[in-house]
Amino acid sequence: MTEPGDRAADEPRSPWLRTGFVLATAFIGFVAVIGAAVAVNSDSGEQQDAAPRAEVSTGGPSAVPSGAASCPRLPDNRQDVPDSAPAGVTWTLYHSVALPSSGAAGPAVVDSDVARCYARTPVGALLAASQIGVRYLAADDWLTVTRTQTVGPGRDTYIAARTEAERTASPDQEDSAHGQIAGFRFVTYGGTTAVIQSVWRFPDGRLQAALTTVLWRDGDWRLEYPADPPSPAPVDSLAGFTAWGGV
Repeated sequence: MTEPGDRAADEPRSPWLRTGFVLATAFIGFVAVIGAAVAVNSDSGEQQDAAPRAEVSTGGPSAVPSGAASCPRLPDNRQDVPDSAPAGVTWTLYHSVALPSSGAAGPAVVDSDVARCYARTPVGALLAASQIGVRYLAADDWLTVTRTQTVGPGRDTYIAARTEAERTASPDQEDSAHGQIAGFRFVTYGGTTAVIQSVWRFPDGRLQAALTTVLWRDGDWRLEYPADPPSPAPVDSLAGFTAWGGV
């Protein structure tokens, strides 16, 4: 398994699929197999609710599964983008990665590997990007996480390729070193779309930054597969970012 700074040429373009980011044991073989196949087109479509709405549209059909369970209304309604670490956030280890949660902004419902129901606010989007971005890779039931909390026409390609890779993976493969969330900054935010740059710190001290997009679909934030994801970029420090992490 390569280290974060030694990316193989055939590694996936999605930042979470790189060996330097969060990997479950069974997923290691998948990284080598899937290559760049997970770079997919964006999708959209949206559902109305009582929360504030931004003038952001991405066009195209919705890919959210029908019958999604409804979510309770959360107390967070602040629409200002945070320029400091959000208050009231607690951190819990999930497959060795510290994930954030908030009683005010979500996730309000955690059912096994699925953590869902986030406030339609900047903090809710930040929490959703962090939680879903780790869980759809590291979860034992990654398939349910992927099907219910990601959107995009490339989702089925991802599922098929990962399923095949896990079927053929060696059972004695070991975990790689996990990155940990270290900081964030909002690139853009609207009531239907949030683009967030997250910084990850690795055990050797190196930092990498990667873009994440979450979209408001069927009453909750969903992770989007971008059409052409940029590569995670090394950064020297957290300058320009808000320091934020649980370990």
